[in-house]
Amino acid sequence: MTTETTNQVKPLFSLGQTVATPDAILKLTELDINPSTLLNRHVIGDWQEMGEEDQESNHEALTQGTCIFSAYIFDEVNFWVITEADRSSTTILLPEEY
Repeated sequence: MTTETTNQVKPLFSLGQTVATPDAILKLTELDINPSTLLNRHVIGDWQEMGEEDQESNHEALTQGTCIFSAYIFDEVNFWVITEADRSSTTILLPEEY
C-alpha cells in the first residue's frame, strides 16, 4: 500500500473581503485568469516576481500588521494585490489604478 502525501501550503494571513476593480476584472477576463489564482499566490507568500526588498517588507508585514503587497505579471499585464493592514480586505487592481 502506498501513501501519497499532498503538499498543501497554508495561508499566511487572512484576506478579509476580496474585491477587484472593474479594469482588473476586465483584464483578468481577457487573459482568462481566475482571480483566485492571484489571491492564492498572494496569501501563501508567493512573492517571487517582486524585488528582494519588497519580499522582505511583506515578511515583516506578517508580524507587524502592516499592508501586504504583491505584484504579478501575466502576458505583460501587471496586477497588484493589496491586503489592508487590519486584514479586513484584499484588492486586486492594476498599477495605474492605485
